[in-house]
Amino acid sequence: MTTVQAPRSGAAKSGVETFDSLDPATDEVVGTYPVHTAEDVEAAVARAREAARWWDSLGFEGRAERLRRWKGIVARRLSELCDVVSKETGKPTGDAQLEAVLAIEHIAWAAKHARKVLGRQRRSPGLLLSNQAATVEYQPLGVVGVIGPWNYPVFTPLGSISYALAAGNAVVFKPSEYTPGVGKWLVDAFAEAVPEQPVLQLVTGYGATGAALTKSGVDKIAFTGSTATGKKIMAAAAETLTPVVIEAGGKDPVLVDADADLDAAAEATVWGAFSNSGQTCVGVERVYVHERVYDEFVAKVVERAGTVRAGTGEGAHYGPMTMPAQLDVVRRHIADALARGGRALVGGADAVGDRYVEPTVLVDVPEDSLAVREETFGPTVTIAKVRDMDEAVAKANDSCYGLGSTVFAKRRGMELARRLRTGQTAINAPLSFAGIASLPFGGVGDSGFGRIHGPEGLREFARAKAIARQRFTAPLALTTFARTKKTEEMVTKLIRRLHGRS
Repeated sequence: MTTVQAPRSGAAKSGVETFDSLDPATDEVVGTYPVHTAEDVEAAVARAREAARWWDSLGFEGRAERLRRWKGIVARRLSELCDVVSKETGKPTGDAQLEAVLAIEHIAWAAKHARKVLGRQRRSPGLLLSNQAATVEYQPLGVVGVIGPWNYPVFTPLGSISYALAAGNAVVFKPSEYTPGVGKWLVDAFAEAVPEQPVLQLVTGYGATGAALTKSGVDKIAFTGSTATGKKIMAAAAETLTPVVIEAGGKDPVLVDADADLDAAAEATVWGAFSNSGQTCVGVERVYVHERVYDEFVAKVVERAGTVRAGTGEGAHYGPMTMPAQLDVVRRHIADALARGGRALVGGADAVGDRYVEPTVLVDVPEDSLAVREETFGPTVTIAKVRDMDEAVAKANDSCYGLGSTVFAKRRGMELARRLRTGQTAINAPLSFAGIASLPFGGVGDSGFGRIHGPEGLREFARAKAIARQRFTAPLALTTFARTKKTEEMVTKLIRRLHGRS
């Protein structure tokens, strides 16, 4: 049996430590990259400090024009980028195209809306301080460190990078050691659009390089990855009071009500659970179905899942597991579910191979099993019968995670969506919230905190600056030691008149 390997370390002739990026389907070396040291990271951050000042000086329109250049390069060379993504992750080029297209949409939105969201805004000073002009604006943080994942190596990190850049920051980007080539491609494309200064820089390596970036004195860290690693990032950042935005794991549920479009719900479940080999933080891992339509829904899911194939080349719907260690997690979750009374209607114990995992549909799985409680991050899904949607909401919310969710219902869709303890919910369509650039994206609980995308994503990478400017001398002088008793009595009367009534 062939063993799937992790990225390999080595040493270049110059003595610099390097590592190989491997095609997870073949173990072929895709590229070789340096393992950047803490000194390398500190030097990149120092360069970014200078670049940030220049980038900020361009103003919103100057930055927007350059971001549009970058977007144009990515769009024109889309097939080239997709080829790099496919080689490093093993995903089909169609799936690579989907994430790249969505990322382009986010670059465009951030560039277009940064001025409106972050520019100077007037605020009411209130009656007591009516002599003041009050404004707030959002200023760049300075340098943002972005630590990206391997499962969506374009869409996910650009959700932070694009918004941080549009807000006026320089960025130092550390991609996953499994997808350094994708990171290099994106940074090189940006350098072509913005050759003047190193506004977006790349550092590559393993966890130690990411840890060095966290401790390097950047003004914020944006991390996407596991909850366990997110906690380590937070602990390291706390030493220097560096703020963080964490997008961690998920155990995302789908709710299917009695009046749902079952064909649409089944299709969304199969695609959400198995696309990208199930390696999706907002992928479908749990489904709760009203008892009146449970049997019909399960039959539709089983029928569709039976046509989905793992592999490479024509006819394959998804590729290998990108990170070999995840195979053991998927195997363990399936085994635990079956040992505790669950049944595999598709796939099962033999679904996990040495590179690929075939689609697996599990039913009758106890709610306290690993397959329901822990993030599987593989092409498996559990389906449970519930007596009503109140039970479905209760079970969906009974999780330490709270990233995404989906509801299929005609009458109660909005009500159910609002009751789910997740950062975002799609109604009657799979994962649509991720593609809408104006919507914020992020989680609660073990899924992290902070938001990327939308206005909230722009503000995540800026600091609010409040300014009060006196326009004329106040008739009631309160902030002075020359304040009189008469003034205090007048203020008392005024406040009682304004706020003392029931």
